[in-house]
Amino acid sequence: MTSTPHLRQPDPSHVRQKWGTVADNALRLERDVAEQLVTALNGEISGLYILFNQVRKHYWLVEGVESGPIGDFLEDAADRLTEMTDDIAIRITALGGVPACGPMGIRQHAPMFIEEAHHYDVRSSLERDLDGYATLAVQWREHIELADQFGDVATSELLRRHLKTLEADAHVLDRYLADETLVVRDATG
Repeated sequence: MTSTPHLRQPDPSHVRQKWGTVADNALRLERDVAEQLVTALNGEISGLYILFNQVRKHYWLVEGVESGPIGDFLEDAADRLTEMTDDIAIRITALGGVPACGPMGIRQHAPMFIEEAHHYDVRSSLERDLDGYATLAVQWREHIELADQFGDVATSELLRRHLKTLEADAHVLDRYLADETLVVRDATG
């Protein structure tokens, strides 16, 4: 394993549960079922972290004629992504797991790539946001089926509720992208 000097390592006596493990849960789901659900939900968490950071960056950098309404949407969308992340992290904990947090955990479970730190034009930024939402929606549908297969109604309902939010935000992005006023201008000019 590579060196990780950037990690703080508190005294091991303070660790209550190691990341990547699943303990018994009060929900009475079998451990192997809970492990599969925790792995799936950590994929959701990872995707949400990446998409949140990307959407938030685009909010900071949005410019142009429609920057007001687009900026307002992106700010609100980032808040909704945060709420989803919290809800899913709480569910992971209820299942006996430890939510992915931090770069290593996110990279391990991420369903998408992190956007480079450049300032991009609004249209291509929103296109990547829409792609991120679509990637998450596909993954969430698969994980809803998994939760249904295991009879975990609460996880299934949580994902279904938030999938509606992902789809609604994707629809708004799609409408912005249909708007001809979102022109691409030469980034070097």
